[in-house]
Amino acid sequence: MGPRGLSVLERLLVRLAERRGPAVSIWVFDPGEHGAGRIWRTDQPDWFLMNTPAGEVSMYSGDPDEGPPRAGAGPSLHEWLSAGRAGPRWAELGQNGYAPRACYGRYLCDVFDNLVAHKPDNVTIHVARSRVERVERHEGRLRLVARSGRIVLADKLVLTTGHPVTAPRPWERELLDHAAGRPGVRYVRGDSAADLDLEPVRAGEPVGVLGLGLTFLDVVMALTVGRGGEFEPGPAGEQRYRPSGREPRVFAGSRSGLPMLARGVNQKAPKYRYEAKFLTRGAVAEARHRARRETGSAQLDFRRDVLPLLQLEVEHVYYTTLIRDRCGEEAARRFARLHLSCAGGKAADLVDKALVELGIAHVARIDLERMARPFADRRFADPAEYHRHVLGLLGQDLAEALRGNVHGPVKAALDILRDLRGAVRAAVDHGGLRPRSHREDFVGWFTPINTMVSAGPPAIRLAQVRALVEAGVLHLVGPALRVGTAPDGFLLDSAQVAGPGQVVGTLIDARIPRPSVRQDASPLTRQLLADGLISEYVNASSCADDVFATGAVSTTRAPFHAIGSDGRANPDLYVLGIPTENLRWFTQIGNGRPGPLSAFHADADAVAGDVLAGPAAGVVLPAANGSARAGEIRADQRLACSAGGDHGRR
Repeated sequence: MGPRGLSVLERLLVRLAERRGPAVSIWVFDPGEHGAGRIWRTDQPDWFLMNTPAGEVSMYSGDPDEGPPRAGAGPSLHEWLSAGRAGPRWAELGQNGYAPRACYGRYLCDVFDNLVAHKPDNVTIHVARSRVERVERHEGRLRLVARSGRIVLADKLVLTTGHPVTAPRPWERELLDHAAGRPGVRYVRGDSAADLDLEPVRAGEPVGVLGLGLTFLDVVMALTVGRGGEFEPGPAGEQRYRPSGREPRVFAGSRSGLPMLARGVNQKAPKYRYEAKFLTRGAVAEARHRARRETGSAQLDFRRDVLPLLQLEVEHVYYTTLIRDRCGEEAARRFARLHLSCAGGKAADLVDKALVELGIAHVARIDLERMARPFADRRFADPAEYHRHVLGLLGQDLAEALRGNVHGPVKAALDILRDLRGAVRAAVDHGGLRPRSHREDFVGWFTPINTMVSAGPPAIRLAQVRALVEAGVLHLVGPALRVGTAPDGFLLDSAQVAGPGQVVGTLIDARIPRPSVRQDASPLTRQLLADGLISEYVNASSCADDVFATGAVSTTRAPFHAIGSDGRANPDLYVLGIPTENLRWFTQIGNGRPGPLSAFHADADAVAGDVLAGPAAGVVLPAANGSARAGEIRADQRLACSAGGDHGRR
């Protein structure tokens, strides 16, 4: 009952309020706080921030009205904060500010309480603070066994279990084995930063951190601000760090060697949506027809069929914004019309000609790969030289971020990648790509780049990273990070930075483990997989050696029925969110948005609608499940939501 489970409950109650009928019992399971789940729990410190502006976050699928907050009508996170519900400190945050994750957790819990308080009279909600550990078929229904010992018979079950705790992979096992039996040597496996055990880290101790993404930022805040250090503004508005003396010395690195780029200061209204102009459904359909003619399969090649259209979207916003800034609104409108009319092979020539005519041919082109991997072909004489280059790049990115996501050409262009996720999903989800292209081009190459340039932290976090490097508290090891072992710990070095590297006694993995149904340590997941109620989605083509075992739980398209090991959809079992990552893309989103029904709420509504519709046409349920017709709700129908917590990266 984290955000995904909460969204399903909300849409169930909206639909039940619209069509009063027989009694319905809904059981909601979570071992943590219902609403917040594990990831957004309310007892975590305030230095862990969300990375979505408060005005763009809402768990209600409709705007507030004169009635009480309830399913289908309630405040956004910003509206809730402004009303003082999280205390006076956060009431002035503003819709473009970034709230602490604990504040969001309190909002989620409040949403849950409101849903329960204002449910329809014919609905009973049973709150079970426990995890479900076993689900099996029993006389045409689903028998749920919770860790608490409670047993529930349900007609329908929705799994929204969020980020899993995974079994160690072979390379993790090697690091754990190396640390075992060595006093003072620890390997801390990846998880939400609030769940990492950082207390044993000593002041002044060299500590290694793997990854430079959002969890890295949380870990660094915990080891600095969480140890009593303070940031304060410098004379030119920059951030400066004042150490407490209790910090360790942090050595961090990653594949790119660069922390995630900052989001542009938000200049958009909460309900704004960018509409695709090139990566449209029609363009994707045309690409599929072409692929079918050429290969006999409608599966696409990401680099050939999808990436060029996505690149056109980014370039369109970048150049239009740039021209508006340099030459005025009319010139920008003229360019936009011309660019849209020449979207094919002539687009590049058009851009070149237009920029020359406008006198700005010297401007830098926007290259997503180069922005995300700026050190790909660089070598550095020593860490000091590398740090100078990193600080320079971070300074440039901060300057672009402060120009905003409407007026700044770079951040305006990168920000639309968030709004285009739905268009990308239409091309890649449910086997939309050829297996090799799916694995190598999309998951292996594009997804990390997209995350790096468009899903980063607020600008203040990047300014704080610069301050920590300048204060000598944070040391960036370099790109192409290598992890080795040493008698007294772990050796970190970079293939591109000369020097002996750094030995650390504690190694913290700041990368959230990738979800994988076969690596999931949950007893429930293991049992469902072993019993064949769920299965792994494998993207395969007619070519025998072109196969991608994705790790995702296999489901149908909306309403996301789980597909069992026999290849058949289970009409009474649904899976939504993170467990389906790589079957679907970017499922870690942990909130909806105000305004028109966002994909987050639309997914939940699809599940809710099917749950309440009864047996679908063409699907035969076990005979003992009753004889309700499609569109009816059986008397005393029981629904169950078994949920964990979604991480909510957007």
